[in-house]
Amino acid sequence: MAAPAEQPRRLAAPRVGVLALQGDVREHAVALHDGGADVVKVRRPSELDDLDGLVIPGGESTAIDKLARAFGMMDPLREKIAQGFPVYGSCAGMILLADRVADPACDGAGRPQQTFGGIDMTVRRNAFGRQVDSFETEVPMPILAGVQGHSSANEPESVRAVFIRAPWVESVGAGVQILASVNEPHHDESATEAEVARIVAVRSGNLLATSFHPEVTGERRIHRLFIQMIRGEA
Repeated sequence: MAAPAEQPRRLAAPRVGVLALQGDVREHAVALHDGGADVVKVRRPSELDDLDGLVIPGGESTAIDKLARAFGMMDPLREKIAQGFPVYGSCAGMILLADRVADPACDGAGRPQQTFGGIDMTVRRNAFGRQVDSFETEVPMPILAGVQGHSSANEPESVRAVFIRAPWVESVGAGVQILASVNEPHHDESATEAEVARIVAVRSGNLLATSFHPEVTGERRIHRLFIQMIRGEA
């Protein structure tokens, strides 16, 4: 009798990289491992080969940009994203997946920071304020209803979100799905609900981005959602 065919890796334990140039790499690696992924740290272009997906962690978007160019990662990763490679970015990772940055940092020669791009959106860096303005809040995120480990099928799905010098999304293109919004905590009392609601999670095809850090609270559903996306289950 012929031996049974080997189960495709993508359906078993997808191999997911964490871009390990700067930021909270370890926390994302733990979250992915808890979600059933085979996790590897990625620093060089050759390490992108044979991956099923990649996470761009929170940290400093300008530092990750500079290091990505220094390590020769910028163009190869841009090309893979353009070909449909699944990527999840949190906080700085969201900025780096944006096609446009409203307030880019500039180097000494006045050149604006670069991004990998891929999501038709405009983001604003440090939009919620400085480090001292960091906050936590419950954010409704209905897409999590279909993710293993959700809290209750009878209540709106939400995630405990941590915002640390976080960006927000100012505008999105027609092909971008808004997954979550949160009210700006320090807003003018005369502003309307629509004026203070800020987009903090989006999806575009195989690309997922959040402005908050699910990896630091023990939240695992965002990473499980990403793994489901890699497998073609979400």
